[in-house]
Amino acid sequence: MSTDTFEKTSWSWQISQFQRQAGEWVEYQLDRFQNSLSRLSPGWQISPWLGNLLTFLFWLIVALFAAFVIWRLWQEFSPYIYSWLSRGNNSVDAASKNRANDLSVTLWLERSQEFYRQGNYREACRCLYLAILQHLHDTKLIPHKFSRTDGEYLKLLSSTVTPVQPYETLITTHEQLCFGNAEILPENYQQCQQAYQEIVERKV
Repeated sequence: MSTDTFEKTSWSWQISQFQRQAGEWVEYQLDRFQNSLSRLSPGWQISPWLGNLLTFLFWLIVALFAAFVIWRLWQEFSPYIYSWLSRGNNSVDAASKNRANDLSVTLWLERSQEFYRQGNYREACRCLYLAILQHLHDTKLIPHKFSRTDGEYLKLLSSTVTPVQPYETLITTHEQLCFGNAEILPENYQQCQQAYQEIVERKV
Protein backbone atom coordinates (compact mmCIF):
# COMPACT_ATOMS: atom_id res chain seq x y z
CA MET A 1 0.00 0.00 0.00
CA SER A 2 1.39 3.40 -0.96
CA THR A 3 2.06 5.91 1.78
CA ASP A 4 0.09 8.46 -0.25
CA THR A 5 -3.14 6.66 0.68
CA PHE A 6 -2.79 7.43 4.39
CA GLU A 7 -4.83 10.32 5.75
CA LYS A 8 -2.69 13.32 6.60
CA THR A 9 -5.35 14.81 8.86
CA SER A 10 -8.89 14.21 10.08
CA TRP A 11 -11.67 16.12 11.82
CA SER A 12 -11.30 14.13 15.04
CA TRP A 13 -7.56 14.83 15.15
CA GLN A 14 -8.08 18.55 14.47
CA ILE A 15 -10.75 18.77 17.18
CA SER A 16 -8.53 17.00 19.71
CA GLN A 17 -5.67 19.33 18.77
CA PHE A 18 -7.90 22.35 19.28
CA GLN A 19 -9.08 21.05 22.66
CA ARG A 20 -5.51 20.41 23.76
CA GLN A 21 -4.28 23.82 22.60
CA ALA A 22 -7.26 25.61 24.15
CA GLY A 23 -6.75 23.73 27.42
CA GLU A 24 -3.07 24.67 27.44
CA TRP A 25 -3.97 28.30 26.73
CA VAL A 26 -6.42 28.36 29.66
CA GLU A 27 -3.83 26.81 31.98
CA TYR A 28 -1.23 29.32 30.80
CA GLN A 29 -3.58 32.23 31.45
CA LEU A 30 -4.43 30.88 34.91
CA ASP A 31 -0.70 30.50 35.71
CA ARG A 32 -0.03 34.07 34.59
CA PHE A 33 -2.95 35.32 36.66
CA GLN A 34 -1.72 33.36 39.71
CA ASN A 35 1.85 34.64 39.28
CA SER A 36 0.54 38.21 39.08
CA LEU A 37 -1.46 37.71 42.28
CA SER A 38 1.51 36.10 43.98
CA ARG A 39 3.61 39.20 43.31
CA LEU A 40 0.86 41.43 44.71
CA SER A 41 0.00 39.16 47.62
CA PRO A 42 2.75 36.62 48.46
CA GLY A 43 1.47 33.23 49.56
CA TRP A 44 -1.89 33.60 47.81
CA GLN A 45 -2.71 31.14 45.03
CA ILE A 46 -5.73 29.91 43.11
CA SER A 47 -7.18 26.76 44.64
CA PRO A 48 -7.46 23.73 42.33
CA TRP A 49 -11.27 23.70 42.50
CA LEU A 50 -11.40 27.34 41.36
CA GLY A 51 -9.08 26.53 38.47
CA ASN A 52 -11.31 23.62 37.49
CA LEU A 53 -14.39 25.85 37.75
CA LEU A 54 -12.85 28.50 35.50
CA THR A 55 -11.84 25.83 32.97
CA PHE A 56 -15.37 24.42 33.02
CA LEU A 57 -16.88 27.89 32.53
CA PHE A 58 -14.53 28.52 29.61
CA TRP A 59 -15.62 25.32 27.83
CA LEU A 60 -19.26 26.03 28.64
CA ILE A 61 -19.01 29.46 26.99
CA VAL A 62 -17.27 27.94 23.95
CA ALA A 63 -19.99 25.26 23.65
CA LEU A 64 -22.82 27.81 23.98
CA PHE A 65 -21.20 30.06 21.39
CA ALA A 66 -20.75 27.15 18.96
CA ALA A 67 -24.38 26.06 19.50
CA PHE A 68 -25.58 29.64 18.86
CA VAL A 69 -23.55 29.89 15.63
CA ILE A 70 -24.85 26.52 14.39
CA TRP A 71 -28.44 27.50 15.26
CA ARG A 72 -28.15 30.81 13.40
CA LEU A 73 -26.58 29.12 10.36
CA TRP A 74 -29.38 26.55 10.34
CA GLN A 75 -32.04 29.29 10.52
CA GLU A 76 -30.39 31.13 7.65
CA PHE A 77 -29.67 28.25 5.31
CA SER A 78 -32.31 25.59 6.11
CA PRO A 79 -34.74 26.91 3.44
CA TYR A 80 -32.03 26.55 0.80
CA ILE A 81 -31.10 23.08 2.07
CA TYR A 82 -34.73 21.97 1.98
CA SER A 83 -35.13 23.42 -1.50
CA TRP A 84 -32.01 21.62 -2.72
CA LEU A 85 -33.12 18.34 -1.17
CA SER A 86 -36.58 18.67 -2.68
CA ARG A 87 -34.99 18.72 -6.13
CA GLY A 88 -33.04 15.54 -5.45
CA ASN A 89 -33.93 12.05 -6.55
CA ASN A 90 -35.74 11.29 -3.31
CA SER A 91 -38.29 14.00 -3.99
CA VAL A 92 -39.14 12.76 -7.49
CA ASP A 93 -41.27 9.89 -6.22
CA ALA A 94 -43.07 12.10 -3.69
CA ALA A 95 -43.73 14.72 -6.35
CA SER A 96 -45.16 12.15 -8.71
CA LYS A 97 -47.42 10.79 -5.96
CA ASN A 98 -48.70 14.25 -5.07
CA ARG A 99 -49.12 15.43 -8.65
CA ALA A 100 -52.51 13.80 -8.84
CA ASN A 101 -53.66 15.96 -5.91
CA ASP A 102 -52.30 19.19 -7.42
CA LEU A 103 -54.82 21.50 -9.03
CA SER A 104 -53.77 23.55 -12.01
CA VAL A 105 -53.31 27.29 -11.70
CA THR A 106 -56.39 27.75 -13.87
CA LEU A 107 -58.55 25.66 -11.53
CA TRP A 108 -57.30 27.57 -8.46
CA LEU A 109 -58.16 30.84 -10.20
CA GLU A 110 -61.64 29.58 -11.08
CA ARG A 111 -62.23 28.57 -7.47
CA SER A 112 -60.96 31.93 -6.29
CA GLN A 113 -63.38 33.83 -8.54
CA GLU A 114 -66.26 31.60 -7.50
CA PHE A 115 -65.58 32.21 -3.79
CA TYR A 116 -65.29 35.93 -4.53
CA ARG A 117 -68.72 35.96 -6.18
CA GLN A 118 -70.11 34.16 -3.11
CA GLY A 119 -68.62 36.83 -0.83
CA ASN A 120 -66.19 34.36 0.78
CA TYR A 121 -63.11 36.57 0.54
CA ARG A 122 -61.02 34.43 2.90
CA GLU A 123 -61.24 31.37 0.64
CA ALA A 124 -60.89 33.52 -2.46
CA CYS A 125 -57.55 34.89 -1.18
CA ARG A 126 -56.45 31.43 -0.10
CA CYS A 127 -57.06 30.07 -3.59
CA LEU A 128 -54.98 32.88 -5.10
CA TYR A 129 -52.18 31.99 -2.68
CA LEU A 130 -52.38 28.31 -3.72
CA ALA A 131 -52.43 29.34 -7.38
CA ILE A 132 -49.13 31.17 -6.86
CA LEU A 133 -47.60 28.15 -5.09
CA GLN A 134 -48.68 26.00 -8.03
CA HIS A 135 -47.23 28.60 -10.42
CA LEU A 136 -43.89 28.44 -8.57
CA HIS A 137 -43.99 24.65 -8.77
CA ASP A 138 -44.92 24.57 -12.47
CA THR A 139 -42.13 27.01 -13.36
CA LYS A 140 -39.69 24.94 -11.23
CA LEU A 141 -38.76 28.07 -9.30
CA ILE A 142 -39.77 26.53 -5.95
CA PRO A 143 -41.06 22.94 -6.16
CA HIS A 144 -43.76 21.84 -3.74
CA LYS A 145 -42.71 20.88 -0.23
CA PHE A 146 -45.69 20.61 2.06
CA SER A 147 -43.69 21.22 5.24
CA ARG A 148 -42.36 24.55 3.94
CA THR A 149 -43.62 27.58 5.87
CA ASP A 150 -44.64 30.97 4.51
CA GLY A 151 -41.48 32.44 6.04
CA GLU A 152 -39.34 29.90 4.20
CA TYR A 153 -41.11 30.73 0.94
CA LEU A 154 -40.33 34.42 1.46
CA LYS A 155 -36.65 33.69 2.18
CA LEU A 156 -36.31 31.62 -0.97
CA LEU A 157 -38.18 34.17 -3.07
CA SER A 158 -36.15 37.11 -1.76
CA SER A 159 -33.00 35.45 -3.12
CA THR A 160 -34.45 34.46 -6.51
CA VAL A 161 -36.97 37.07 -7.68
CA THR A 162 -37.12 40.85 -7.93
CA PRO A 163 -39.25 42.53 -6.76
CA VAL A 164 -40.57 40.24 -4.07
CA GLN A 165 -43.36 42.61 -2.93
CA PRO A 166 -46.23 40.95 -4.87
CA TYR A 167 -45.33 37.61 -3.29
CA GLU A 168 -45.20 39.29 0.13
CA THR A 169 -48.75 40.56 -0.37
CA LEU A 170 -50.11 37.08 -1.06
CA ILE A 171 -48.06 35.34 1.62
CA THR A 172 -48.77 37.84 4.40
CA THR A 173 -52.47 37.71 3.56
CA HIS A 174 -52.31 33.93 3.80
CA GLU A 175 -50.61 34.24 7.21
CA GLN A 176 -53.48 36.45 8.36
CA LEU A 177 -55.93 33.80 7.15
CA CYS A 178 -54.17 31.04 9.07
CA PHE A 179 -52.99 32.79 12.23
CA GLY A 180 -54.95 36.00 12.55
CA ASN A 181 -58.52 36.92 13.36
CA ALA A 182 -58.65 39.92 11.06
CA GLU A 183 -61.61 40.08 8.71
CA ILE A 184 -60.71 39.65 5.05
CA LEU A 185 -62.43 42.35 3.01
CA PRO A 186 -63.01 42.78 -0.74
CA GLU A 187 -60.10 45.24 -0.71
CA ASN A 188 -57.80 42.49 0.51
CA TYR A 189 -58.90 40.25 -2.33
CA GLN A 190 -58.33 43.05 -4.85
CA GLN A 191 -54.81 43.55 -3.49
CA CYS A 192 -54.10 39.81 -3.80
CA GLN A 193 -55.57 39.74 -7.30
CA GLN A 194 -53.38 42.68 -8.35
CA ALA A 195 -50.30 41.02 -6.82
CA TYR A 196 -51.09 37.81 -8.70
CA GLN A 197 -51.39 39.69 -11.99
CA GLU A 198 -48.04 41.44 -11.42
CA ILE A 199 -46.36 38.08 -10.82
CA VAL A 200 -47.86 36.39 -13.87
CA GLU A 201 -47.15 39.34 -16.15
CA ARG A 202 -43.46 39.11 -15.20
CA LYS A 203 -43.51 35.38 -16.00
CA VAL A 204 -41.65 34.69 -12.71
